[in-house]
Amino acid sequence: MPLPSFPMSSTRVTLAVLAGGESRRMGRNKALLSINGRPLILHIIERLRPLADEVIVVARSPDPYTFLHVPIATDRYPGAGPLAGLHAALSAARGEWVMLVACDMPLVRVEVFAYLLSLTSNVDVVMPRVGGREEPLHALYRRATCLPPVEEALAEGQRRLIAFLPQVRVHYVDEEALRKVDPALLSFRNVNTPEEWEEVRRLLEGGE
Repeated sequence: MPLPSFPMSSTRVTLAVLAGGESRRMGRNKALLSINGRPLILHIIERLRPLADEVIVVARSPDPYTFLHVPIATDRYPGAGPLAGLHAALSAARGEWVMLVACDMPLVRVEVFAYLLSLTSNVDVVMPRVGGREEPLHALYRRATCLPPVEEALAEGQRRLIAFLPQVRVHYVDEEALRKVDPALLSFRNVNTPEEWEEVRRLLEGGE
């Protein structure tokens, strides 16, 4: 698939997929849900791989994901929530920029992240804002400048992924801009229940 012609940095980019674990609402591991005979986490990696110089998976345990043949980063702060997942990604990444995405966003679009990568000059985080809310699990983080404040936030007992944002330069991308590359904002649609998964699976099988 040809990539959009946004001007992107020549620096290295690490794709980091947060695998999570057992989902109480879904009743099983969302990362391993099957779409067209492939696990969802592989589907997401394949969608975004054209933008990445390396791929890592962040998981509580590496065992379920060894079939991916990519590095697995585990939390150094167990029980500290998604902020610990970002810390694991930043610590393991070799790229200047970490392209963080959750494993339950099956309609993620390479065009959206290509656009976000075109906005990385003179900032530390590029974060979409949809419905007035930040999307920290679909965002870009500069490794060198984000890792220290993330570690500081974790040391203070913070768990929210956005806890460290006041300490860095953030470029928020609003819905109007995002809709130019993803009109229905499907890239930000996640799945939490079997019903939501069935609806999204139909969209995927239909070519979305």
